[in-house]
Amino acid sequence: MRKYILLVVMICSVLPAIAQVPTPEAFLGYPLGSRFTPQYRVAEYFKTVAANVKNMKLEQYGTTYEGRQLFIAVITAPENFEKLDQIRQQSVDISKGKTTTVVTQPVIVWLSYNVHGNEAVSTEASMKTLYELVNNANAQTQQWLHNVVVIMDPCLNPDGHDRYVNFYNANRNRKPNVERYSREHNEPWPGGRPNHYYFDLNRDWAWQTQQESQQRLAAYNQWMPQLHVDFHEQEIEAPYYFAPAAEPFHDVITPWQRELQVMIGKNNAKYFDQEGWLYFTKERFDLFYPSYGDTYPMYNGAIGMTYEQGGSGRAGVAVLKNDGDTLTLSDRIAHHFTTGMSTIEVAAAQSARILSEYKRFYQDAKTNPQGTYKAYVVKAAGNTEKLNSLTDLLKKNNIVFGYGATVGAANGFNYFNGKNENFTIDKEDVVISAYQPHSTLLRVLFEPVSHLTDSVTYDITAWALPYAYGLPSYAVKQTLTPANDSPTVKNNKPLAAQKPYAYLAQWNSVRDAKFLSALLQHNIKVRFSETSFTATGKDFPAGTLIITRNGNGNAALDFDNYVTSEANHFRIALDAVSTGFVDKGTDFGSDKIRYIKPPRVMMLVGDNTSSLGVGEVWHFFEQQLDYPITLVNERNVNDVNWQDIDVLILPDGYYSLLNDKTAAESLRSWVKKGGKLIALENAASQLATPDWGIQLKKSEEKADFSADKSKNYEELKAYANRERESVKQFIPGAIYRVDLDTTHPLAFGFPSRYYTLKQDNKIYDFFQGDGWNVGALKRDNYLSGFVGTETRKQLVDGLVFGVKEMGSGSIVILADNPLFRSFWENGKLLFSNAVFFVGE
Repeated sequence: MRKYILLVVMICSVLPAIAQVPTPEAFLGYPLGSRFTPQYRVAEYFKTVAANVKNMKLEQYGTTYEGRQLFIAVITAPENFEKLDQIRQQSVDISKGKTTTVVTQPVIVWLSYNVHGNEAVSTEASMKTLYELVNNANAQTQQWLHNVVVIMDPCLNPDGHDRYVNFYNANRNRKPNVERYSREHNEPWPGGRPNHYYFDLNRDWAWQTQQESQQRLAAYNQWMPQLHVDFHEQEIEAPYYFAPAAEPFHDVITPWQRELQVMIGKNNAKYFDQEGWLYFTKERFDLFYPSYGDTYPMYNGAIGMTYEQGGSGRAGVAVLKNDGDTLTLSDRIAHHFTTGMSTIEVAAAQSARILSEYKRFYQDAKTNPQGTYKAYVVKAAGNTEKLNSLTDLLKKNNIVFGYGATVGAANGFNYFNGKNENFTIDKEDVVISAYQPHSTLLRVLFEPVSHLTDSVTYDITAWALPYAYGLPSYAVKQTLTPANDSPTVKNNKPLAAQKPYAYLAQWNSVRDAKFLSALLQHNIKVRFSETSFTATGKDFPAGTLIITRNGNGNAALDFDNYVTSEANHFRIALDAVSTGFVDKGTDFGSDKIRYIKPPRVMMLVGDNTSSLGVGEVWHFFEQQLDYPITLVNERNVNDVNWQDIDVLILPDGYYSLLNDKTAAESLRSWVKKGGKLIALENAASQLATPDWGIQLKKSEEKADFSADKSKNYEELKAYANRERESVKQFIPGAIYRVDLDTTHPLAFGFPSRYYTLKQDNKIYDFFQGDGWNVGALKRDNYLSGFVGTETRKQLVDGLVFGVKEMGSGSIVILADNPLFRSFWENGKLLFSNAVFFVGE
């Protein structure tokens, strides 16, 4: 009887809590797996649950470009919830190397869902996971929460998620059609995978170019979790994937991080085995590129993992597989729910060890950093604007740096010439010591050459920031201590009383392009110099912006205050001159001083264009330059009034109009009359025809090995080695040096070399007569990253960046994408030159 009474009391104490928390099915009004849920309804469910339990809270950490909420849910046991801020702060302190004592607190597990919008199953699974975590009747999860704080981000990409969900719910049949050719399994361009600007947010963790990433990483850094899971989907036929990851592992990943991945993988396998579900590990998904949702946490001391469910945007609610089985949304939810719960279970069981190893990671980083190099020096080299952009990125990633050093000289590896040499350290130079808590991430982002244990990778293999930013840099084996925490900042002051003849601004960074855009948007007339000149005893290079008082007498605008305040906003130093008569070079009235007509810019988009390529250009104009651009679907190109367009951009893609003789001739006619066509990547290669006077460089003929009989068997290849054979033509992303003609406007603001990220083997024959070979790839220009043997032979002696003159207009060829993922900072100036300077 006593046991019976006790049981009744326990049930009664539990029932009210359960009754107040609806299941996802009860709240939504339909079973999970029967349809996809819009993001606002997901948010409403999380809010309803949070309002009815005492050990959960929601934190909105931002909004998307389209205004949707970004939020996390924090769930733990009641006794932990009472000291949640203390737990959070202790975790942050560990990541700063402040904690040396034994840590006894719950481990923080962060679960990220739906970074790719059309991989929408994980958001559905997040609601099921949430319910079971707060369900007091689930004794197992309640026990785990004593040792774990769970943070859930139910949708990292709400804009992409709703783009997919709105498509699917509007186009599905009442009863799901399982045939892949049916409408509900074929999204229209651009699909739901990317965010508003068509960026892949899973490649943006380190670079933080997108609003969602910036806000999420700010929240992430306020918690610094010890374990992070990124939920994804892959192709329909693929079994479920979970850790351990595939080679190549970056060599900074610790034995413990590998061990825990295996431990969690085995626990996942246990549950999948019980259900008879297929899965695979140790293949395809490597841990190398630093800006994924699994690698970035790894390089920050946590255990990062990707979980991949078969399905993705083509799967819908139900789809027929090749083996005759039907893959349902309910199946996919169950799989993601299971791995999420299994991961929390291991974290709870191993919480003490996880925290101990996490603390060791940061202590070792601070006192005994990995790698050959113990410091990095980035030279200002007269380019403080570009240096400021780099330091902004370092701050976002919690990397500590300073300016100058306690010594005036050092010896180090010169990134630009590949040699070890002595160099001076100026007070304006950025000095980054490896003896800091985040030295592992620092090493990954700065090492000249990353050690690649396997050539079959999932992404680019080179990204060293000195090349991405184009700043002279040194990797140093000795210890260096920065002399100052911050640089000396000088603000421009209005000179209205002196009324200078003109303001001069150097042109050597994308900040200068943003400054120019702001001036043009306010109808300020701006010119640039085609040649270098000397004024007031100072040398100014070609490309220098010249903002004269003459012609800018708009009574509604305070000329001096506006120009100087905008320059201060973009952290740009101005020079004021009192005369248009220069000491050396051409005076400001010369025809070598070119007026910048505010260009009217259009970009073609549509089904056959790369959504990523479109998004990079679109984001650059709207969110960085703040300059207007018109996006036109290719199918509507005949509606364009070409007299209203000065610049046409063709991002990476394939264009039907270029194969239509009438349309192509109209386009050539527009160019000849003064239009400017900028073609990137595959769009550039589509112009490689006699009609356009552009020619792709052909592969070198294979050598005749007939004299060497052993060579005759080179085509006899083992099928088992097919992946290794394929990489001979592979270039997932490698860095090459490009030699520039700095007298051409396309290269203004650059030294004699540029560092490009090559992702294919396309280069062009040098122009003859009517074109300018601005960026050339010569022999021995390879620097870093994996390049297949066959591809490496082809990438010699060709054009990468050039300008073809056609009548009064021009065609700008950009074989490589200078705006790649918006983190290749140095390329933004090159692209700005193409838009604003070329052809003026």
